[in-house]
Amino acid sequence: MTKENEKKYKFQYTVNICYIINEKGEVLLQQKARGFGKGNWNGPGGKVEPDETIEDSVRREIKEETDLELGKIKKIAELEFVFMDQNNINNYCYVFICKDFRGKERNTGEGKLKWFKKEEIPYEEMWDDDKYWLNDALNGKFIKKRFCFEKNKVKNIINL
Repeated sequence: MTKENEKKYKFQYTVNICYIINEKGEVLLQQKARGFGKGNWNGPGGKVEPDETIEDSVRREIKEETDLELGKIKKIAELEFVFMDQNNINNYCYVFICKDFRGKERNTGEGKLKWFKKEEIPYEEMWDDDKYWLNDALNGKFIKKRFCFEKNKVKNIINL
């Protein structure tokens, strides 16, 4: 994230998402149980705490939300989310993929977990931006974009 963008768009949060892939090639998604984005499917993740590295935060969030322990992770995207019609929710998001994990996933208060085949990912039940980048990122392309939203719909996409 550039200092210019941080100042211009006033990012209130730095967040992370991790798409966990099992041995069958299925992707673990979580249906958010509460708060902003309630009901949407997404990769589990959350806010980066001030004293954490991005990598440490994604490991902590995944453990808290799924009970899984991550091994090797790979950054697959950096995304800026700008909500033009809402205050104090713009965020900068680091997105990871992980195929090396331990444990058995467990639903928590954060939401319901479910494994999806890549071709069955429910884009119509996810954030509007996901249909523009997630498939490419899961297939190995690094993504760096800004998504500008109005009424929770993408109104503008900028390649960074």
